[in-house]
Amino acid sequence: MAGSESSSKLRTIMAFIALLFALLSTGHCSSQVPLVMWSSEGYTLPPMASPAAGHIISNDQLVSYLNSALGSAPHNVLLFLQDKLSKDDFTRYGGVFGNNHESAFPNLESALQSSSSPLVLPALSWLGASAVPGLLQEKLGVSPLSVDPDTLAHLRLNASDNTLLLIILPYSTGAYLSCKEVLRSNDEVIGKVLSIMKAQGVPYTAIYTGLKPSRVIEEPSMVGQSSMGRSLLQAVVDEVKPPLMFNTTSGPCIMLWAQNLNVSFNNLEWIDLGPLTFAPGGSVSTARSFCNETNSRLVLDYGSSVPTYNLFRLIFSMSQRRYPVSARNWFTLDTVELLFNADTAIYNGSRGIYAPAEYSFHCQNVNNFRNALLVPRTQNATQWRILFTDFQIQGFSILNRTTDFSYASDCAGFFTPGIWMGLITSLLMLLILTYGMHMIMQLRSMDRFDDPKGPSISVPQSE
Repeated sequence: MAGSESSSKLRTIMAFIALLFALLSTGHCSSQVPLVMWSSEGYTLPPMASPAAGHIISNDQLVSYLNSALGSAPHNVLLFLQDKLSKDDFTRYGGVFGNNHESAFPNLESALQSSSSPLVLPALSWLGASAVPGLLQEKLGVSPLSVDPDTLAHLRLNASDNTLLLIILPYSTGAYLSCKEVLRSNDEVIGKVLSIMKAQGVPYTAIYTGLKPSRVIEEPSMVGQSSMGRSLLQAVVDEVKPPLMFNTTSGPCIMLWAQNLNVSFNNLEWIDLGPLTFAPGGSVSTARSFCNETNSRLVLDYGSSVPTYNLFRLIFSMSQRRYPVSARNWFTLDTVELLFNADTAIYNGSRGIYAPAEYSFHCQNVNNFRNALLVPRTQNATQWRILFTDFQIQGFSILNRTTDFSYASDCAGFFTPGIWMGLITSLLMLLILTYGMHMIMQLRSMDRFDDPKGPSISVPQSE
């Protein structure tokens, strides 16, 4: 009887987790990762209000909760950090709807069942998730110690000391291991670590999350069945690369992000500088950049990485000043410079690229040839075509320890062509309606009628 109740409770917990991941986590799986947190038996985590549908937990919200949780939870923290993790891994491979024997997470399910107050965050900003080790290190005041089950078995932990144990879990599939087998192997590592902590009698707080989102890989055995039924899994979306940041001793100073940084000389083939700029281990250098309270200069030095050029640099020069009319500071992107070989092409951007100093600037398309925001200043600037897609930049008022832009001031005006068309059409229809109502109100009905028994009514022509 007890075993039946325990199995029912386990199925309920996993079904609840799957529903949370399926219903509360909307948006692109490339921009968020799940986080699961629990404590050992006898300890309770502080409650956290369930996030609204579609809400992504920010870095600040996570910091606030960790500060609250670590105030009462054990300070021996186990951080299971998987290379990639998405909610689809739980909804597809978890033991829900009674199929516990097929679950890839039996040890995780058992730990959540034994914990009195597990925390499940289906949608955590993946940039915030990558900062979890640093947040825990700052809160606990100790450096993380990377361990595996074999190493942990030889350690003797003290329940009264602060400890941060980092367990790295891989996420790689190939010809010999499917996605489910990798997750099951990682779950076995989690089970071994928890068993060692329980054997030593050391209370702990455990966190399981990923460095970045994963892609749910279609298993060969299911490819033939995919056309036989409907699939509710999200489509695979390309991963979002973090912004480029220039840091000084006082913290981050300039941030830049773009989907593509395309340049073309004399209408030749486009050269995309994006992979060189934002990809991990890119060949761009920002060593020549600088910033202060009034001026910022971001120098992207590609060296000889751009084909056919011995030297290639892309330079963004920004400044800020106070405008008494608006009673606030504004920043402008004064110039964009292309330094190639021994020549320099300069473009003015201050007329269209500006924002309040505490904001960032965003524009879907920044170019110099159609609805141009970059105006050529030098003669050779007309030889180049520039196209920045999904461009965003911020050169001032960047908060410390953040990887997120401030609120964006967009280049698209409020009255877009579509809005103008709607307003004009509505106004025209209103005028027609007004004219029609006016004409109807001018109609007069007969107020005199002829009585066959009386004299005839004489109606003057003037009436």
